[in-house]
Amino acid sequence: MKNKGIIMNWILLIAWMILIFAMSNQPADISNKQSDLFINILAFIGIDLNSALGSIASFIVRKAAHFTEYFILYRLAVSVFKNYIETKKARMYSLAIVLGYAITDEVHQYFIPGRAMALRDVIIDFSGGLFGCFIDWLLCRFKNKKKNKNSSSGIVAK
Repeated sequence: MKNKGIIMNWILLIAWMILIFAMSNQPADISNKQSDLFINILAFIGIDLNSALGSIASFIVRKAAHFTEYFILYRLAVSVFKNYIETKKARMYSLAIVLGYAITDEVHQYFIPGRAMALRDVIIDFSGGLFGCFIDWLLCRFKNKKKNKNSSSGIVAK
């Protein structure tokens, strides 16, 4: 049963990396249309980013997408590594994967029409991974606090 979970974690991680690659492989005009589509969907449900942010709305949506993609990449990587090594090392390895993939993603974009390599994007991507690491650390801390509280009161946590 545990093996199925480990295999699923690997499948999700690899699929997510392929999705990031595919998104980065799109020329700039297609990428911009996707950002505009997202902005239009938000406007349809009553959130008008263009009114609130003006001409930088598309830029902010694209950078938020970078952050989110790599937040998810971190979460998926740490889920894989925790099956093999202790949590602290799993976090470090996951951050290394995030940084390495962010760098190679930017190099990849250099070769795509209308796209460019940007150190700013590597920083945004890695920030998404760092935020994922912070959330992971918080969750573990609260889980351990609850576990310690329950064990000191005689309640066994499951």
